[in-house]
Amino acid sequence: MSGKKVIVAGASGAVGRTMVRVLEERAFPVSELRLLSSSRSAGKSIPYRGKDILVEELDAHSFDGFEIALFSMPKGVSREFAPIAAEAGCVVVDNSNAWRMDPDVPLVVPEVNPDDVNNRPKGIIANPNCSTIQMVVALKPLHDAAKIKRVVVSTYQAVSGVSLDAMEELRKESRQALAGETVEVDIFPKQIAFNCIPQIPQSHAFLDNGYTTEEMKMQNETRKIIGDDTIRVSPTTVRVPVLIGHAESVNVEFERKVTVGEARELLTAFPGITVVDDPANEAWPSPLECEDKDDVFVGRIREDISCENALNLWIVSDNLRKGAATNAVQIAQRLL
Repeated sequence: MSGKKVIVAGASGAVGRTMVRVLEERAFPVSELRLLSSSRSAGKSIPYRGKDILVEELDAHSFDGFEIALFSMPKGVSREFAPIAAEAGCVVVDNSNAWRMDPDVPLVVPEVNPDDVNNRPKGIIANPNCSTIQMVVALKPLHDAAKIKRVVVSTYQAVSGVSLDAMEELRKESRQALAGETVEVDIFPKQIAFNCIPQIPQSHAFLDNGYTTEEMKMQNETRKIIGDDTIRVSPTTVRVPVLIGHAESVNVEFERKVTVGEARELLTAFPGITVVDDPANEAWPSPLECEDKDDVFVGRIREDISCENALNLWIVSDNLRKGAATNAVQIAQRLL
């Protein structure tokens, strides 16, 4: 297979750096790799296949002659530069929320709707929200078997979903709190160390209906990816003092009864899922155990004692990998 000329835009951030690493780990056929960022991060270098690659400043001519561009840039930057990259001949896989609900842009999780990559009239493919990705991977085999009516989900989202700076803020606040010092809050609306914040994103989060933009992403993106607008989703998204790895408590109501045994069989057989569900031996997934892994991990599978046709699930995944970088690279692999 001939190599592709690939760009990672936003390469200096947490997701961008992970994209570079996943490209190498998966032996993606790259003939030339260009790394781009804002002027603030240009000039840094990132290791790739034993070499240090210089990060260049993003501009309108950065994409000339390249074939695939993985974007991990802020929404406004993606809005401006993704069409420029597509016009230059790049297929863009964008990790921001700039294009996710555009009807002319497919929103893809390769285990769930892989063929949608082929219908991209704007030359752009959207990478879903991190919390949505891991949930729809687990929901897909169950929906195919028994059709989902309603989902109630509460998330426990790591600070790496914000930025490298947010990870450092958690470390800093933790040191200050443990030392009995005044905790200095910068990125988050309240102290994140030893605390939980039911507001994602950290600013301008709430809509007129009382839900946050992150919560509405989980409803709207789930419907688009699975291809069923009748699925009802009731989400609550929470930032927790974890560095890497999102966890979700998910209650799923079906049109018919699904037993725990059937659910385990369906989930175990589905690509990209690892079932860790042996409560007698305290076996269930946690963010620390799932860090730096690409699968979606599911445990605590049990019948809902309050609803005849419902199950409870505990879903965990590395938000930097399957929740962002790995999913983007998997989409690029589908393009091959």
